Amino acid sequence: MDEKIKYKAIVIGTSAGGLLALSTLLEKIPSDYAIPIIIVQHRSKEPRDLLEEILQSKCNVKVKQVDEKEKIENGVVYIAPPDYHLLIENDFTFSLSVDEPVRFSRPSIDVLFESAATVYKDKLIGIILTGTNNDGALGIQSIARHNGLTIVQQPKEAKFPAMPLAAMRTKKIKHILTLAEIQTFLLEVNID
Repeated sequence: MDEKIKYKAIVIGTSAGGLLALSTLLEKIPSDYAIPIIIVQHRSKEPRDLLEEILQSKCNVKVKQVDEKEKIENGVVYIAPPDYHLLIENDFTFSLSVDEPVRFSRPSIDVLFESAATVYKDKLIGIILTGTNNDGALGIQSIARHNGLTIVQQPKEAKFPAMPLAAMRTKKIKHILTLAEIQTFLLEVNID
């Protein structure tokens, strides 16, 4: 599956049912994984909802909440903080925004995916997992426009299929995979 391309970043968007899906995807990622994984999980506005701690307890790879102006590094799973949009800048750092919610969400998957697509172009993998709205569909289109790779969780498997189905309706999804297949792909993807 697209083995000849050297990917530089992976962005993942999820909402309802996301904790279980993310735990499954990330549990076998090694601590020396050679690509950053950047996640928007729709979450409560509570400053400490323990998402990072729960995922870290199940993963070998480092999991952390994004800090403003933080430089993006390989071997780290970055999680958007509650109530902030997460963007990627041209110098491969993060920026956080309190702009209005997009599709009732802040952080918004679309905001992350669109900014990542302009920076990483065809070296980006975008993945949409379980969720209850259509956030991420516009971002998937942006990744596809920049020739990145688009993947969606098999809706029949997703606890909440609305988000994968919305992404599929864009007709810009390259692969529809189960969580196990996405995990295998992440472990095998050809990276620098």
